Amino acid sequence: MATGRVALLLLLLLTTALLLVLLAPPAEGLVRIPLKKLPADSNGRLHAERRRGFLGSSSDDAAALNKAEAEEEGDIVALKNYLNAQYYGEIGIGTPPQTFTVIFDTGSSNLWVPSSKCYASIACYFHERYKAGRSNSYKKNGKRASIRYGTGAISGYFSLDSVKIGDIVVKNQDFIEATRETSVTFMVGKFDGILGLGFKEISVGAAVPVWYNMVKQGLVDDPVFSFWFNRHADEGQGGEIVFGGIDPNHYKGNHTYVPVTRKGYWQFGMGDVLIGGKSTGFCASGCAAIADSGTSLLTGPTAIITQINEKIGAAGVVSQECKAVVSQYGQRIIDQLIAKTQPAKICSSVGLCTFDGAHGVSSTGIWSVVDDGAGESNGLFSEAMCNACETAVVWIQNQLAQNQTQDVVLQYINQLCEKLPSPMGESSVDCSRVASMPDIAFTIGGRKFTLKPEQYILKVGEGHAAQCISGFTAMDIPPPRGPLWILGDIFMGAYHTVFDYGNLKVGFAEAA
Repeated sequence: MATGRVALLLLLLLTTALLLVLLAPPAEGLVRIPLKKLPADSNGRLHAERRRGFLGSSSDDAAALNKAEAEEEGDIVALKNYLNAQYYGEIGIGTPPQTFTVIFDTGSSNLWVPSSKCYASIACYFHERYKAGRSNSYKKNGKRASIRYGTGAISGYFSLDSVKIGDIVVKNQDFIEATRETSVTFMVGKFDGILGLGFKEISVGAAVPVWYNMVKQGLVDDPVFSFWFNRHADEGQGGEIVFGGIDPNHYKGNHTYVPVTRKGYWQFGMGDVLIGGKSTGFCASGCAAIADSGTSLLTGPTAIITQINEKIGAAGVVSQECKAVVSQYGQRIIDQLIAKTQPAKICSSVGLCTFDGAHGVSSTGIWSVVDDGAGESNGLFSEAMCNACETAVVWIQNQLAQNQTQDVVLQYINQLCEKLPSPMGESSVDCSRVASMPDIAFTIGGRKFTLKPEQYILKVGEGHAAQCISGFTAMDIPPPRGPLWILGDIFMGAYHTVFDYGNLKVGFAEAA
């Protein structure tokens, strides 16, 4: 009987201990935000525009230990995934909290949601609106603010309130109550607003970003947050953001880290881009890139995006300017390249560009990412001819480096002209050819990060109604800020991404 009582006592002690573990509050400093998702709609359209972003080798045991320790260091926010094009999660603003779905955007720095005083914009009536009078912690600010994105803009005024993210509450947070939303994107989007995770340097109105206050108020243990996107839109959870650490279940192997080269966006240096293992030459001497969770696709210089479109058979727009340049100036460009003329000076020497080596390819596109800064032009036509010339120089230089004959080079460049993409537009591809498309690789931190066709092609719908869309879109940013790549959800879906605010670096590892 004594043995039985001892056994029963041990069982009760073990049960009590287990309950204490199960009922214990989550580890302090850990914020998990789940990313929610919706099943793909065959009638849905892709919203490709901006939605407004070194571990050494060790033994298996040490790696497992490091992962176990890391798992205790973050708070996770689940995200929703809409057609692999929109990822969003929930936050609460006010006391008691009013719930909003937001894009967690590393390409901007402000928090905004629709205001109850938004009367003139239809988009506001399709989404939750913040009601200041229902919050006990609301404080008036009233300062006017506006943000312009690539496909629209919002405007309103600043207010101050508590913001609930996961299990933590950020106090006295400035945010924008949007009273005007000027884009259909905001109307049809699955999100109410945007929560920026960029640096304060690009914060409109000099508002302190939410992430800065999370760190300042001691709500996270480590000044690090990380993204995991589930690219299977119809399977399981949409993804997660971990504030304060890294979830080891979200990646394989080790992260490759690169330093932030310019605060504002999470910008870093990037090397060569390869198509099917072959260099494109454009970024061999270096390009800039930003990791942007607020951009659906992968954006890069027209010169490279066009080469990718040609290889994957994407339907582009015939550019008469491009063909005119090849026809009238192609041979002169070849002659000057063979004569070792500096490539940046060729288009000005043939009279198509105004600036001697300083004029970049035109900078239309996402205004919230970079300013134009290209200087004055001599009219739209001359600017288009200059842009076409500089793009042709890049292509011809790359083909000559491959020892192609001059006739073959000119013929190939004419083919590329037919694949020039629409600025910031979508390019469709034949779904039956996806398996035969080449891999596209990006060199970051000396390591090649490869995207396979099934990772960079978005499929909408099933069966005969299926549409396949290229994950690449073009935007040209002139020096000194460019050439610039924007690695959006296409890239971050393939590679788990760590934003290390404390050490000013960005890390990438294969997503699990």
